[in-house]
Amino acid sequence: MIDLRSDTVTKPTAEMREAMAAAEVGDDVYAEDPTVNALQRRAAELLGKEAAIFVPSGTMGNQLAIACHTTRGSEVVCEARSHVFNYEMGAMAAISGVIPRPVVGRDSGRLSWEDVRAALRQQTSHFSGTGLVALENTHNMAGGSVLSPEAAREICANARERGLPTHLDGARIFNAAAASGRTASELAEPFDTVMFCLSKGLGAPVGSLLCGPAALVERAWIVRKMLGGGMRQVGVLAAAGLVALDTMVDRLAEDHEHAKRLARGLAALPRLRLDPEKVQTNIVIFHVDRDGGSAELAAGCLARKVKIHQIGPSAIRCVTHKDVDGEDIDRALDAFREITATW
Repeated sequence: MIDLRSDTVTKPTAEMREAMAAAEVGDDVYAEDPTVNALQRRAAELLGKEAAIFVPSGTMGNQLAIACHTTRGSEVVCEARSHVFNYEMGAMAAISGVIPRPVVGRDSGRLSWEDVRAALRQQTSHFSGTGLVALENTHNMAGGSVLSPEAAREICANARERGLPTHLDGARIFNAAAASGRTASELAEPFDTVMFCLSKGLGAPVGSLLCGPAALVERAWIVRKMLGGGMRQVGVLAAAGLVALDTMVDRLAEDHEHAKRLARGLAALPRLRLDPEKVQTNIVIFHVDRDGGSAELAAGCLARKVKIHQIGPSAIRCVTHKDVDGEDIDRALDAFREITATW
């Protein structure tokens, strides 16, 4: 089975499994797990921040940041297709009592300072005020597009002048770094806080890190416990994360090449609509110009042992990762060709 639904489906490597089995552990609620502490130090160093906290998921990492940055009744400016707005179960409202202010980004979901500025609001007796600006890099539902460091710096600098904190959902920030030729710390530098995932392109089984100022991370520690995220001998998972950071970052460009190859093949098929030149990282989103075509394509691919993700009535998402090689891409394209040959 070739699984292109997401890069979350990866299996831990043999080295990760060995590290997990041998991990030195302690009670992390008491901050006594040495492997977790090592992972948090390593993450903060890589992202250029003072401190980091290990959490079970990217969603929790984002929500800790929102909770610690905002006050109840305020707004979070974010892109209209962003993960924090669409795929976190309304958590910012349910947990922090804040509401999203979604903004439609231009050019593959990228926001400019002009876009953000137009969405900012002052607190009045009638309106809730902006409490946070949250961006995403890479932007999942914009096809894994990369936010440029220049745009990020401009947005963050102007937000800071207005007393507004900024957060980066950097679930795939290492993919963004690989695609842009920058380091993860360069991409993270303008933001007050950054979350990144170990369990996507980096291939670890579980976990994300929220990185930022030490004082904010201390507050996030409390909120994590409140949300049930206080984990005990979790060094067995942190050990896999350390291996992921040491061994999986440099190979991400290979996933990007596989995604571009897949996109070029798909663009040559009938009734499939995409621009392969816009594929920057490991995510390929395309549309099917045929009634019921995306469901038909997903079912047909599954019958041919290829899993893809239908994300809308006419939209499909495919994501490359470490468990998909060049031969798998060829096999997947063969399946697409067989199905679309009769369209």
